Amino acid sequence: MSHSSIRNGFSTYLQLERGLSVNTLDAYLHDVDLFFKFLEESGHIGGFDSIKLEKLQDFIGFISDMKLGPTSQARVISGIKSFFRYLMIERLVETDPTELIESPQLGSKLPEYLTIEEIEKLMAQIDLSSPQGERNKAIVETLYGCGLRVSELVNMHVSDLHLREGIITVTGKGDKQRLVPLGKMAEKQINIYLKQVRIHATPVKKAENILFLNNRGGKLSRQMVFIMVKDLVQKAGILKTISPHTFRHSYATHLVQAGANLRAVQQLLGHASITTTEIYTHLNTRDLRKAILKYHPRNTTF
Repeated sequence: MSHSSIRNGFSTYLQLERGLSVNTLDAYLHDVDLFFKFLEESGHIGGFDSIKLEKLQDFIGFISDMKLGPTSQARVISGIKSFFRYLMIERLVETDPTELIESPQLGSKLPEYLTIEEIEKLMAQIDLSSPQGERNKAIVETLYGCGLRVSELVNMHVSDLHLREGIITVTGKGDKQRLVPLGKMAEKQINIYLKQVRIHATPVKKAENILFLNNRGGKLSRQMVFIMVKDLVQKAGILKTISPHTFRHSYATHLVQAGANLRAVQQLLGHASITTTEIYTHLNTRDLRKAILKYHPRNTTF
């Protein structure tokens, strides 16, 4: 079988069997293309069943030479591991040499988040004198008030809103759906956007049910949301590295700080594993340590 046919088969497997999002699927296929490039440049002429651990270690050296950081290297290795699992399923290889590969050690870097005061300061920068401003405030309120990924936000449908019940249906990774309570401020701003702005828009084909529309009536891109948030951060004079995803981190952090049950936060965020959610307990611990250092009498100089 040719590399292109195997790649197509792997793509189908990821879509149908794994149910991966478009972004994750593209990343995995990019990893495989990188692996194919390595095999070609290294002069490998055998099939995949002839690839041994030594060859894979050479590949790791290959991506390391590309100046990829540990996180990027780990992602590529994860993609290749999935590829060889697919080859095993299709009986294109008898053994999986990637089982012996160790991913680069990653530090436990805690995500950046905004304080409640910083969020209020950022909200104050939104110009509500224009329809675009009302839409942008609804976007920020929804990102923070519901803890959404930006991909979940831009793909949200009007039919996903259940305003009478105060909840929304969110379609997350792998097309898995979850119900998320809609905060009062987010609910209020979405209603303003629907009744004063979106009602006057003319959606383009296939965007009739999309909630947040751009000025041309189409679906917002993730990049447009990123640019909008960056502009607000700059105007607010906030020096942290902020992206739309920061509102999700802030949402989770503030819930945990207020004593929310970790399992409940896991469900609200749509995390497959509680381990992913536990990062926010570490954030809370960091804040507690700051408070101790600042206020405990044994840490105060007189």
